[in-house]
Amino acid sequence: MTTYNIGVLGGDGIGPEVAEQGLKALRAVMADEGFDCNLVEYPYSGEYYLKTKELVPERVIEEWRGLDAVFLGAIGHPDVEPGLVERSVILGLRFGLDLYINLRPIKLYAEHLCPLKGVKPEDIDFTVIRENTEGLYSQIGGILKKGTPDEVATVTGVYTRNGVERAIRYGYELARQRAAELGKPPRLTLVDKANAIRPHDIWTRAFAEVGQEYPDVEQDHAYVDACTMWMVKNPDWFEVVVTTNLFGDIITDLGAMLQGGMGIAASGNIHPGKTSMFEPIHGSAPKYAGKNVACPLGAISAASMMLDFLGEKKAAQRIENAIAYLLSSGKIPSADARSGLSTTQIGDMVVERMAELGE
Repeated sequence: MTTYNIGVLGGDGIGPEVAEQGLKALRAVMADEGFDCNLVEYPYSGEYYLKTKELVPERVIEEWRGLDAVFLGAIGHPDVEPGLVERSVILGLRFGLDLYINLRPIKLYAEHLCPLKGVKPEDIDFTVIRENTEGLYSQIGGILKKGTPDEVATVTGVYTRNGVERAIRYGYELARQRAAELGKPPRLTLVDKANAIRPHDIWTRAFAEVGQEYPDVEQDHAYVDACTMWMVKNPDWFEVVVTTNLFGDIITDLGAMLQGGMGIAASGNIHPGKTSMFEPIHGSAPKYAGKNVACPLGAISAASMMLDFLGEKKAAQRIENAIAYLLSSGKIPSADARSGLSTTQIGDMVVERMAELGE
């Protein structure tokens, strides 16, 4: 039997609650599908920092490199400097493990979940690839003369040919893979702002040059402002999107709302073939912490993505199918704290549906 070593960071706020439901789904599917998981828990969070003043040390990042995957709940505490622990944990993982792909599926399971009028599940089913280690998140910059009338803040966006090309190449490969699975012609859309931010031309050129190796994949292009417009007006146009770190962060939150809200959205922070990290994309939502009302579907979906990455395709599909059924049937009426269902109830419903699917 294959055993996977999985690092677990529950984190802050609702993080531990939703992460536990993701792990509940993971445990439920393991025995049936013939694999096991060794869960290694890590304490790093805002609450842990307040108690110990300790951020993630390099030795722990090195330990993470030896795992098969990392599963994260949510990070962020209202009593800690904004971004301090988030940078330590999330950027420690992304940069420390070189998780250069942020993969965010955007899929509508039920028409009533979408805020757009007349949009059906078949109209929203695409994937965004966000370059995950460069751009304006490279942490290059600072503030001079802070708090004075002469204060200056600078930030430098970094785009390397290697970083851009590997994200784009992943996009072309995923476009081919999705096309084969869905029976559609492959199409890849590049989203940048090269008309106003001329250094984005490195994206435009790399997209065209790498694209010569994929003549079967249709090449599409949109500036980021137009992309947000088309995501609302014609979301069915998109199949696979590849974009910069910042733009990917923004447009995937819009995508999350199109599919029903932040409570259902999940992401993978991936280095193909190496240790990768999976998480719901929502924040720690401290006002809901400990109330057992947060929707755990994002965390459960993240567990499904993690299993898919590990090669446990059947197990991953069982979890996704259970979520799809519960949402499309209305048994889970919404993907937020107003569903009338508790966090643990939703987790139990997913597990029960998975058992039915396995019969």
